[in-house]
Amino acid sequence: MAFAVSSGQLTSIERAVKPAPYAMRINGDFTQDYEAIYRTQPAVRMVIDFLARNIGQLALHSFRRVSDTDRTRLTEHAFTRLMARPNRRTTAYRLWSETVADRGIFDRAFWLPLVDSQTGEDSLLRVPAPMVKLDGDSWIYPDNFVVEGTRGKTQINADDVIYFRGYHPTDARGGLSPIESLRRILAEEWAAGQMREQVLRNGARTSGYISRPAAASDWSDHARKRFKDGWRSQYVGHSATEAGGTPVLEDGMTFVPASQTAEQLQYVEGRKLTREEVAAAYFIPPPMVGILDHATFGNIEEQHKMLYQDTLGPWLEEFQQEIELQLLPRFADVDNVYVEFNMADKLKGSFEEQAKSIQTLTGAPVMTRAEGRSRLNLPAIAGADTLVTPLNVLIGGQASPTDSAPKSASVPLARQTVRWSTSVKSRPAPSYAAKAAEVLSGFFARQEAAVRSALGAKADSEWWNEARWNTELSDDLRGIGMLVTTVVASKQLEQLGVDPDEFDLDRTLAYLAAVAKSNAASINVVTKQQIDAALEADEPLDELANVFEKAKTSRADQAGLTMVTALAGFASLEAVNQVRGTRTATKTWLVTSRNPRSSHAAMNGETVPIDQPFSNGAMYPGDSTALGVDEVAGCECDVQIDFE
Repeated sequence: MAFAVSSGQLTSIERAVKPAPYAMRINGDFTQDYEAIYRTQPAVRMVIDFLARNIGQLALHSFRRVSDTDRTRLTEHAFTRLMARPNRRTTAYRLWSETVADRGIFDRAFWLPLVDSQTGEDSLLRVPAPMVKLDGDSWIYPDNFVVEGTRGKTQINADDVIYFRGYHPTDARGGLSPIESLRRILAEEWAAGQMREQVLRNGARTSGYISRPAAASDWSDHARKRFKDGWRSQYVGHSATEAGGTPVLEDGMTFVPASQTAEQLQYVEGRKLTREEVAAAYFIPPPMVGILDHATFGNIEEQHKMLYQDTLGPWLEEFQQEIELQLLPRFADVDNVYVEFNMADKLKGSFEEQAKSIQTLTGAPVMTRAEGRSRLNLPAIAGADTLVTPLNVLIGGQASPTDSAPKSASVPLARQTVRWSTSVKSRPAPSYAAKAAEVLSGFFARQEAAVRSALGAKADSEWWNEARWNTELSDDLRGIGMLVTTVVASKQLEQLGVDPDEFDLDRTLAYLAAVAKSNAASINVVTKQQIDAALEADEPLDELANVFEKAKTSRADQAGLTMVTALAGFASLEAVNQVRGTRTATKTWLVTSRNPRSSHAAMNGETVPIDQPFSNGAMYPGDSTALGVDEVAGCECDVQIDFE
């Protein structure tokens, strides 16, 4: 790390001095430097502090770009550690807030990478802008920076300084304070403040003059002096506590007011205008600095977003690029490293808004019960580390676990008409197959990551965890089975005119669990065989990638369709069997595909009693308990139930 300057060089020059270039004429011969304007002008201080505080609280993260679609956050890099703790007496918040304040007031800010003379650690020090002068003959960039204090000065090479600067129309070396553009506004504010101060110092009274009638008797010098002295002693005084009283006039005199009230002077409006003009100079929306004349809840929320996109966005982009240009190259191992302020913390909204948005984006919960309990400071409990996915999210089409599908109006059982002559089919909506494929694709993605990690870290005999994969996939498939069964069975009962709540899912749970376990084992056996073959190929990593790419796409689509078809057939039969009692029913095999298997095409229209198997031994299309893989894979056949 190229940190060559010692902190001892700066300690020796003692306190800062204020160079002349940072002074500005306010009114006549009255001048103030920028620091005094910040100290005495409330509007300027409010706006500068607003910027400094809002940027200071943003964390600066560093990342390494792996590819166009992948990046890794760096948490242990030397640069990251330095930005988190710039020096032994300065936090990251203080460094950034002071830097932004310097940039806002002086349009220049300076960091000095140095070696701490006491600890020998690499550090970052913000050098107050008034202490630094630009030095050198170049008009493009300073050759050196001179840091001057009350007891001397030191010259530092420009390459050893991190220099943030704004634009200057005639000096390419940069820096023209926005305060210069506010000269007229600030001069008026200063003059108004002086007037108010004088009025209050003289006492709160009505200003005016005394009119003496022309017809009044002659006024001797003695009488004039006596009246003048008496008036001043009684009504002027030397402080606000001495002012007041009831005026007594002589010889028909009248008091003629000749003053303007605070309302007439538009005192409040003037103060507000100053604040608006200063905020506008720094591109800050008025409601952000307390000007709420035209504010509503809606536009304040939008202006808050605009603040971090349009107002602070250019500042943050400047700081990011200057750091990447001037500071990052001083470190080792910075290839493809970049920095980025974490604005998500400021734009993410309330916890409730975040939770709702994340659920909608992901279609599932993102926290385990253990993580939820930790947020409430509750102790850990066994079995709370599993991510619970409600059935309505898993495959039910809902965007959020808190959503619920609208219930159809139910008819009281006493008024139901049971239409047992109705024919019903088991065809599920296409969205269920798509959701099932999505669940399978997600499982294959997790499996791929784990297998790759295990292959890279363990012996060959340990890279496949059969028990884990069978358990995880079985849990996923059981969830699909429960929901598809419930949805299809309820639909069948509705078609029959029976209350869908009559269906008892508990009677199917053992069967659904067994089917899910069997399907999970079959799927994982195929995956294991394909991985074994890939590892024996000439390019094992490429072949492994192909295995999981096909698993996440074509295999997931085909398996999802197959499972949903089978589940729909089972659910249709189960629903009818639970409510038909002694009524006689038949079932018919229907081919719906344009290119069916020859064996299925031969069965098209085959009708058998509802409690008997078809000619191929299956109770319904996709029945994996009776049919082989070749007969159920990709099957799209349907079953129709008719009552005599």
